[in-house]
Order: sequence, then structure tokens, then C-alpha cells
Amino acid sequence: MTVYRKMTKMLLVMILLAAVAFPVNVFAATGDINSIDFESSAKVELTVGQTPRQLKVYASVEGSSSKRDVTGATVWSSSKTDVVKVINGLLTPVNTGSAMITATYNNAIATLEVSVTHPFKELTLERSSDGNYKLGDSEETLLVKAKAVGGESATSVKDVTTDADWSSSNTSVITITGGKITLVGEGKTTITAKYKGLTATFKAVVQLPYSAIVLKEKDVALQELEMLVGDAAVKLTAATKATETSPEKNVADLATWTSSNESVATVKAGEITVLATGKAVITASYLGVSKSLDVYVRSPYEALLLDPSGDQSLFMGESLKVKAEMRNAVNSTRNESANAVWTSDNQLTATVTKDTSTAENAAAIVSAKAVGSTVIKAENLGVSKSFKLTVYPTLTELSIDKAEQEIYTADSVSLPKVNGTKLDGTKMDFSDEIEWTSADEEIALIKDGKLVAGKAGTVTITGKIKEGNIISSAAAVRGKTVVQKVTVQNKVLVLIGPEGALGLVIGEEKPLPEIQAVLENGDELDVSKTIEWEVSGTNAIIKQTANGKTAKGLVKGNATLKGTYANKSISIPVTIEQKVVKLVVEPSTLDMNIKGSKTIKVTGYYSNGKTANFSSGMDWESSNPAVATVKGTSVKAVTEGSTTLTGSYQGIAATVKITVIPKLTKLFVNEKKLALAAGVTQSVVVTAEYDTGKTAIVTGNVVWTSSKPAVAKVNANGVITALSKGTTSIKGKLNNKTITVSVTVK
Repeated sequence: MTVYRKMTKMLLVMILLAAVAFPVNVFAATGDINSIDFESSAKVELTVGQTPRQLKVYASVEGSSSKRDVTGATVWSSSKTDVVKVINGLLTPVNTGSAMITATYNNAIATLEVSVTHPFKELTLERSSDGNYKLGDSEETLLVKAKAVGGESATSVKDVTTDADWSSSNTSVITITGGKITLVGEGKTTITAKYKGLTATFKAVVQLPYSAIVLKEKDVALQELEMLVGDAAVKLTAATKATETSPEKNVADLATWTSSNESVATVKAGEITVLATGKAVITASYLGVSKSLDVYVRSPYEALLLDPSGDQSLFMGESLKVKAEMRNAVNSTRNESANAVWTSDNQLTATVTKDTSTAENAAAIVSAKAVGSTVIKAENLGVSKSFKLTVYPTLTELSIDKAEQEIYTADSVSLPKVNGTKLDGTKMDFSDEIEWTSADEEIALIKDGKLVAGKAGTVTITGKIKEGNIISSAAAVRGKTVVQKVTVQNKVLVLIGPEGALGLVIGEEKPLPEIQAVLENGDELDVSKTIEWEVSGTNAIIKQTANGKTAKGLVKGNATLKGTYANKSISIPVTIEQKVVKLVVEPSTLDMNIKGSKTIKVTGYYSNGKTANFSSGMDWESSNPAVATVKGTSVKAVTEGSTTLTGSYQGIAATVKITVIPKLTKLFVNEKKLALAAGVTQSVVVTAEYDTGKTAIVTGNVVWTSSKPAVAKVNANGVITALSKGTTSIKGKLNNKTITVSVTVK
């Protein structure tokens, strides 16, 4: 026995060593199972009462990359059958808790954790407030808890405040995060919490704790505040009440204060400090209510005026005398030139010094030093005034860009450009320094820096350099002027010319079209001789002859004749073609019924033998439009009568004679049946009825025939002669109407 035991132990040791040296899969044959895995390794969460959930197990097969579903052949077990049961991989939740599910197949094992909870059935909200809030409420009143029934047991209650999703239907009233309410503004909203498919809500109303704020200074309510530069700071109180009977509360230290213009006045905890003249709106806001106060900061003096006023200019070597006067009352000024602080921001260009030789006539002397610009400023007692000074180089003369110009009534145009000539001969634009006057402001006047046209006529405008308060020798160029002649014309509303195209013949000349101009005042003016013409392309040209301008055709084709008069232009299409030598009209005569229409065709023969249809270019006219009218190629009959159409193309005339007759509607014969003896004659009478209602005897116009001329014959006047025994039909036809007379010869 001992020997066998020792041998058994040795055998086991060798097996273990082999197992270590050579893993199982080394010895495994193709088709053996290496391992098994669940379809998903994630933890499974189940709810009591839900439909059982099926697990699946897949085996890794030796020698294959695919996996095999071995769910049905697997041995299943649950570590806690009172939490979850498993049969053939089908999980059935029993009670709250966690369990490990074990799957065994061919000695391969896989495990999976399963958690089971009871379903949440109800979500409730707990809060200390009834949903009515006021801005400024304490944080304790702004907490909401969300509790859900379920989870560990069917009746357990779980605080899910931090896990719930919170929202407010009106975030301008309330916002909420993690059950903590933030009051934003006045209004109504609905607070909603969501958790595990459950929803709970409540309505909330936010009111303002105060109805208004009153801003006071020393217990006096303010509507606005007037202050002067240099005043001491003013301390305001911000008084508010919860109710009408509540005592006032000063919230100046709690309110938020703002200034609309901090360069004029600043505010901190209700204390206003003024900095400069101007207006600032001071606002106090506290718990949803606010109040604003207009603060006007003025200078202790009304204004500082400079004489001369406005921007100034000097030439090299010139000096300007300027006074600073303080407005201290209505219509009252005081010379403050001596007390004012004078500065030039570019002393290379100009310097400024005081002349206080006499108090009454004290002034500042501005001296030009170099070409350029500077700002001259006078300041006194918080009030200041400045002007721009431009120093120009020495100019020898002035010149204008245009000696004459034309404008139209009611137009407003720029004033002429004026150049100044410098010592080196170069020119500079000096237009801004020129003042203009008009010799007749009814024709043209200078207004707002523009030349404004009045009535039609001619006027002279004169420009000279603006005058300045020059105290030293003025530059010689200041005495020079420039002049421009201005012609004002009536404005043209429209140019009226021929409606159709202008036809030209190659090699021939034709007068240019007559043009009428309709002026703005309603007058009409023939501008045919003064209009400026130009023609596009090279198919035609404009020639100047002794009798005026003409258009001459050069090459077959098309061009455009453009005429310009005053402010308007007109364009006329031009057609250039070969010489036409003959016109053939089809038909040359027309017989028409009233209201009928017919088309006229005109064929033209060119000098080179070619033909073309000129029907639409004939400009037909009717000698009697009451009988027939013509439009284009269409003739329309109006009433009974005759007329002649005349038209021409390239000077070749053509005519069409037109006869308009009523339309025949019926024919009547006085005898429809005749019985005659041989050798006897009988006349019949035929009457025509027309669409006009008129009737007429037309026997002689009818075309007569006999079906049996041997029995009876008929002549052109409707006389029937019986010849031999028998019957025959005598027919008469006029236009498309017929009559029949039945004749029996005995």
C-alpha cells in the first residue's frame, strides 16, 4: 500500500509539473473549448416584476476565430436565489439585492453580477414654502427635496434630490439646480423634477418685496438734481417700504448704484461726485425695483465765446487777434482774455500769447510760424472753447477749374474748385477757404456750401478768401477773386421722338429725326437743331451739311442713334439696308365686306435683285378711315364705300384701292314655279338682302343657268323663254347665294 501511495504522489507531481510547463491548450485538440463568455460583461440591473431577461453564453473554439452559442448546454447557478433565479440563462428578479450568476460549460466558467431593485412608483417634492416667494427670501425657504418611493423595497423612500433633473418653465423668474432655487425676477413659473421616468411639479409665484424706491437728499424726495462743477459730493438715501404702513428702510448701502456717464458723475453707496459738465442718470436697484435720477452738472458760468468764432486760417507771417468772452448772464458778456489759459497744441505751426496792455481790450495774439494745423484753446473756470487754425504757405494767385458751367433748375451742385499757386509754382486745393457770392440769387444762390439753381438764366458767382481778424500785414492774395459764369437751364422731363426705327439706305443721306423736349414747367421745345447726336458702330455716320446734320448709311445692318439734350437722352434704333427699286403690292385692289379684315403683302426688290417682305414697314394711311382703317399689314372694313391706302418705303409709293360693300345674307326671287307654253317668255325679279338690313334688286348681277336648256333658257336679265315640252330648273347665283325657279313647259 505504501509503495502504491508513493507512486501515486509521484505521478500527481509529474502531472502538475507538466501542466505548468505545458498549458492545457498546448495539448488541446482542434475543436476543444478554450473559454466561455457572456454576450455582454456589463453588470445587469433588473427590476422586481419585470419580464425575465435572457442571458447568452458563447464558447471560444480551439482553432477557430468564431464563437459558438452554448447557452442551452451551459450549467447555470445563482449565488442568491432569493434575489434572482436563473434557468437556462433566463433571469427572473425576486427581491432587492445583488447576486453572481455562474455559467459552466466543459469545465469553463464565466460569472456575471446582477443587481435587483424594486421599481420606483411615485415621485414627490418637499418644500418649506407654499410656492409663493419674494425676492430676498432666505436660502432655507428656497430648498426643494425630491423623494421617490421604491428601490430597496416596494415601500422604501429614497431622497433623489441630487440625482433628479430639475427645470423651470420661466428662467427669467426662477432657476433651479440640484433642488436649490434661485429667485431671478417677478412672475410665475412651474418647477419640474424628473427621475427614472417619474415627474413631479409645483407652481411658483415670485413677488417683489418692495413696490418702489424713493431717492432722497436730507429726507426730501428728488426728481432731478442740479449741480455745479466743483460742488461737494452729495449723499443720497434710497428709501423703500414693504407695505404702505411699513416703516421706511434705507437700502442705500445694499442697493446697486450705477451712473450712465461716469465722466460727468460717479456714484458709490448713494454718494454722487461730479467731475465735469454734462448729464448723467444715477440709478439705484434693489430686489427687483429701481429708481433713476437725472443729474445735470453745469459750469458756474454759462459759456465761453471766442471772437472771431469758428475755424480760422492764416498765411505765413500773418497774426490773428482773438478775444475770449464769458457769458455770465443773458445778453451779458465779460472779457476774460486776460484770465483765460490759452494753448496751442502744435506750437511749431502757431503760437498764442496774451495782449493785456488794456484790460478792456485784452486779447490773445495767434501768430503763424509754419505750414500746418493746430488747435487753439481758451479755458477759464471749467469752461473751454477751441478752434482749428490752418497755416497756409504764401500763395501768389488763385485760379478756378472751370470758368463756366451749366446746371438745371432746382439742382444743387458743388461749388467750383479753386487752386492756389505757391511760390514754387505748384498748386494746392484752396476751395475750403473761399467764400462765394451770387450776382443774382433768383437764378442761383449759395446755400449750405452748395450752388443751388433757381430760375433759368445766366449769372456770375464770385469767390474770395474768407475774411479774418488779421492784425499784421495781410497776404496780397487776400485781395484776389475768382469768377465763374453759371448758366441755369430748365430741366427736361422727357425727350419725344419718332416711335419707330430710322431707316437708312446704303450710300444715301437722310435728315435726323425731329425731337421735342418737354420741360419741367410743362412747356414743349423743338430741340431738333440743338440736340447732340451720336451713332453707335460703323454701319452709319452723322454728317454735317449746309442744311444741317444728316445720317448716312454705310453698311447693311443695325445701329443706334443717341441724342442728348440738357439732362436727358433719347435712343432711336437705325436700320441700314440696300436700295429698293420696286414694290409689288398683293392685292392691289380689295373688295371687302363691312367688319371684314384682310392682310396686305408688299414685296420689295433691291437693286442687287434680291427681294424682301416690307409689309410691316409701309406706314399705310387710309384716305377715308371712315370706310376702312389700316394698322400694320391688316386692313379692316368699317362701312360701305371706297378708300385708297397709300404707303411708301425708301420713297417708293404704293397704293391699294378698297371697296367696302355690305355682306349678302339672302337672295329672294318673285317666282319660284312657272308653267309656260312653248314660245312664251317670262321675266323674274331677284332681290338681295344685306347684313346692314338693306335690300336691292340684283337680277342683272345674278349668274343664270338652266339645267335643261332645250326645255327653257334664261338670259342675263332673268328673262326665261319656254322652248319645248318638259321641266327644267333655272338657277341664279350671286356670290355664294343661290335661288331656283322650277319651269314646266306644256
